[in-house]
Amino acid sequence: MTDKKLLTKLAKLGFPLFEPNEEPDVNETLAQVVVSHDARLWEGFPVLLANASETYQFTPELVVLKIAGKKNKDQFHRLMLLSGALFSYYHLSFAWWNKLKKGFSQEEKNLVKTWKSNLATNQSLKMNKVALDAERLKGLFELYFEKKAAKDRRRTEKYEEFSLEYALSNVFSPKQKELFKKKLEGLPLTKTEQEYYSRAVKKKVVALANSELHSLSKKLLGL
Repeated sequence: MTDKKLLTKLAKLGFPLFEPNEEPDVNETLAQVVVSHDARLWEGFPVLLANASETYQFTPELVVLKIAGKKNKDQFHRLMLLSGALFSYYHLSFAWWNKLKKGFSQEEKNLVKTWKSNLATNQSLKMNKVALDAERLKGLFELYFEKKAAKDRRRTEKYEEFSLEYALSNVFSPKQKELFKKKLEGLPLTKTEQEYYSRAVKKKVVALANSELHSLSKKLLGL
């Protein structure tokens, strides 16, 4: 039975079985997955490894130190090879994988090649006595891609939102910015607000809309 505490930490690394409560030690978490001998977690190992790599906290040597027994250490190495085969299948690469590949034996090269072929043809990948499902491996990894794309999109949108707020704050006073947004959203203005908008805000809006002014501003900034 997999430790609930472990599953909680796994969610933070992209395997959402439970909601996380704290930041995990990525190297310790990966070590626990290795020794769990849980096929479900092994199928999610490439996702965990990809997320761990993005945090810049992943260090293979530290994972090895946290794993007891040669058999489990060898299993970690095979899971690294499995992850690398999946990354290669999707034409991805990580610094640790490029470094690892340099020391491959011919047997390891053949194993990665076989696993890539298994992924392409949806055949089970043999991990010692455990058979890992190719479609689940790819499905979990593609879900990781989708979540990462959504996260990157949200980050871009948030940056653009902050950038716009910063620009508006440099042009308009807080009250002027409020009226600018109300007008933009089609919200009704009181008579006093309408008069203030026409007297102070609209003039700035007209200036901002001037294409020649926009072009000159970009030229001054070297854009």
